[in-house]
Amino acid sequence: MRPATAAPTAVHREDTDDRQFVIALARGLSVLQAFGQGDDLLTNAEIAHRARLPKATITRLTYTLCKLGYLARDAAGMGYRLDPHILTLGFPVLARLGVRQLARPLMQALAEQEGLTVSMGLRDGAHMIYVERVRSSAPVVLQQDIGTRIPIATTALGRAYLAGLPVPERAALLEELRATSPAGVWPVVKKGVERELARHRRTGYCFGGGWDPEITGVAVPLDLPGRTLLSLSCAGARADLPDARLAAIGERLNDIVRRISLAQGTRL
Repeated sequence: MRPATAAPTAVHREDTDDRQFVIALARGLSVLQAFGQGDDLLTNAEIAHRARLPKATITRLTYTLCKLGYLARDAAGMGYRLDPHILTLGFPVLARLGVRQLARPLMQALAEQEGLTVSMGLRDGAHMIYVERVRSSAPVVLQQDIGTRIPIATTALGRAYLAGLPVPERAALLEELRATSPAGVWPVVKKGVERELARHRRTGYCFGGGWDPEITGVAVPLDLPGRTLLSLSCAGARADLPDARLAAIGERLNDIVRRISLAQGTRL
C-alpha cells in the first residue's frame, strides 16, 4: 500500500509579488506542512528540503515554532516533532463538521456489514483529507487515519468530490490538477476522471483507480445546502471488490447520503 507522505511545499513566486501576502507566515506554515503521516522526527535539513527553503531560515522558524508550542525538540537534539498543541488548530474545523457525528453510526454499520473501511473527506488544496474514518472489526488493509491526505483525481473519494462540484468550479480544479500533474500522466488520469463522472451521472457514485494498485473503493458526494462539500467512500483490497460489489456498496452509500439529508431537514 502506498504510504501517505508530505508533499514538498514552497512559497510560489506569484505569491511573493502580492503585497498583501505575508511570506514569513507562509514559510512558518510550510514547516508544519512538511510533517507527514509516519514522521516522528524531522531535522532542519529534512524540513528545509521538503519546504524548499534555506536551512538557515528553517532554523529560525523551528526555533520560533518551538517557542510558540507548535513544535517540540527531541531530548537528544536529533530533530523536531509536532507538539500536541498543534491540535488546537484543527479541532475547531472538525467541531464545525457536525455531520460527522450524524454520519458515524451509519458509516460504522456499513463498515461492519462489508468488512471494509468507510471514510468521509473534504478537499485540501490538490488533495482530499480524511475528517472521519471508521473500520470494521475485521483485519484492515487501509491504515490511514483522520488527517491523511490522498489525491483527488485517482481516488474514489476525490472523484466523488469532483462530481459534486458545480461545473465551473470542477473545470477550474481539473485545470489546477492538470497543471501540477507530471508530464505525460494527465491524459490517462483525465480519462479515468471523465469515466467516473459519467458513472456518477448514471448511478450517483464513482469508483476509484490508479492511486494504489492494491486498493479500490466507491464514493459519493455529500452536498448539504449551505455546508462544505464532502465525500463518503468505502474502500478495501481490490481483490475483494469486483465491480458488482462496488456498485452494490455505492447504492448503500447513496442511501446513507439520503438519510443524512433527511436528518438535516434537506432533500437531495
